[in-house]
Amino acid sequence: MQALIEKAEVLVEALPYIQRFAGKTIVLKYGGHAMTEPALRASFARDVVLLKAIGVCPVVVHGGGPQIESMLKRLGKASTFVDGLRVTDDATMEVVEMVLGGRLNREIVELVNRAGGRAIGLTGNDACMIQVRRRLVDGRDLGRVGEVTAVDPEPLRAVARAGFVPVVAPLGVDADGVTYNVNADEAAGAIARALGAEKLILLTDVEGVKDREGRLLSRLARGEVRKLVDEGTIQGGMIPKVHCCIDALAGGVERAHVVDGRIVHAVLLEIFTDGGVGTLITR
Repeated sequence: MQALIEKAEVLVEALPYIQRFAGKTIVLKYGGHAMTEPALRASFARDVVLLKAIGVCPVVVHGGGPQIESMLKRLGKASTFVDGLRVTDDATMEVVEMVLGGRLNREIVELVNRAGGRAIGLTGNDACMIQVRRRLVDGRDLGRVGEVTAVDPEPLRAVARAGFVPVVAPLGVDADGVTYNVNADEAAGAIARALGAEKLILLTDVEGVKDREGRLLSRLARGEVRKLVDEGTIQGGMIPKVHCCIDALAGGVERAHVVDGRIVHAVLLEIFTDGGVGTLITR
């Protein structure tokens, strides 16, 4: 009986959040271990289906860096990175399109569908949805690496209105119709801004943002994040993630989260419990 009561208490705790977020858009950046470990893949898919079932509008934007790297190695092609961005020549771009827009996108769609949902796969160059320009880093040309300049949210809204979950591969198109590789965090943040999303959630392979002693910081204001970056507390790969969150908040997104995707049902725990399991960043 006690176990049943505890289950009921969980539902009661979730109720105000369910009421608050019904009808709202939540953009989920899906990557890391959550994309590769079977139990985490299954729990993510069920989380997405549950969100849709209770009236939330989830939009999934997926990465695929490790899978691209694995395919390139199989083809005997080495990768070069500048500030964490893969230098992408035409041959590498063929692999990026094959992995992101083909295999991975289709796998995630099938995963959601098997969990009882209805998902549709899209790429950022469908209907010129994600518009980009060629990215330069300190004047260096990275090849077909795109910097997002605009997002047309209408294809995503149309898919969501029809009752489907959009699953987006982070590809973009320039003014000449050329396809580019886009950082998945950047694509997710830009999509969240264009949709006026309630939340942007970045699934990562760490607990969240931490202080100098390694303790998880469960809630931060935008200004506090900037201070932590400036003083060197936030370092390495976490810097672009928190910058993505700050840009999303500045663009109208209500709240951004950095969440440990290695936790089963991490998305539901972050959204529908009082404590959450990651770092919430607010305006």
